[in-house]
Formats: sequence, structure tokens, C-alpha cells
Amino acid sequence: MSTSLSEGVMRLLTLTLDNVYFALDIHSVREILDMTDITSIPHTPEYMRGVVNVRGSAVPVVDLRLKFGLPAAERTLNTRIVILEIPRGEGVAAIGAIADSVREVLEVETARIDPPPRMGTGIRADFIRGICRQDERFLLILDAAKVFTTDEVLSLDELGAQPGPAGAGASAHP
Repeated sequence: MSTSLSEGVMRLLTLTLDNVYFALDIHSVREILDMTDITSIPHTPEYMRGVVNVRGSAVPVVDLRLKFGLPAAERTLNTRIVILEIPRGEGVAAIGAIADSVREVLEVETARIDPPPRMGTGIRADFIRGICRQDERFLLILDAAKVFTTDEVLSLDELGAQPGPAGAGASAHP
């Protein structure tokens, strides 16, 4: 499912959170939705926003800002939900991730991608696959499978299985 760093070129979807640029391997992205109603689920962590209806299926949604310890932000016309496919056992789990904006798909030569910086003990950065310069800024390349731990994926999968209405009106964004 994911492109190896040794294959020469990675295709990355770039997105922003609090003026920081992040990227995801395009192979982990199923689709991009305009922001829509999210049905909240009680007794979940603050960053787990609830579920959205994606063509009849309830897909759990995580606010990446809150997940990464950033302050919450008002939703704008640029806010998007990126639907990711995360490996889980023999299959995949669909998870929505809220981003401030989705920018573009880039092709980056793997030789330009450096390993993640060492942050010291006690700081978890294993979800950062690499870092590269793009124009005048750094691009933090996320490992989608490590952004969400196995327990979280299982927990989110259970959210998606909850009965009841999930926010209507999800529309695909080209």
C-alpha cells in the first residue's frame, strides 16, 4: 500500500495544520471530502470527532490538530476531511483526518527526503516518516499507519460500526 523510500520518487498529498505543512503518501489516501457534519460519539477522546457518512458507511474522523497537540481552529472553506486507508491485520480501516487545508500532490525524489530529526527522549516522533524542503519551508512526511496506533485504529473501527445516523451530505472533493 505505501511507496518505499527506495523507489526513487514518492507521490505526496500535502496539507496544512496551523501553518505547518505535512504530507501523506498518496497511496494511503482514498479520497478528500469537503467539511461536512460529523456525528459525535460520547466518551471518546477529544481528538476523535465522531463519524461521517461516506457513501453509506460510517467512517470515524480524527481532528489532526488536536491529535498533534495543536490548538483547535475554526473551520473554514478550506477545511477538508482526508479519508485514509490504514493497514489493520489482513485488511484496511478507513479513517477521516481533518486538515486545515489540502494543497497539492507533489512528486518528491526520495534522495531529497531526510530521516526525521531526533527529538530527544520522551518525545514521540515515530509517526514522522521523513522531512524535506519544499520551496522555502519544511514538509513533514507522515507515516499514516503510525499516526494512529493499533489500539486507536481498532477503537476507531468500532466507532464506525456504531448504529445510528452518521452526518449526511459528505461530498467528494476532486
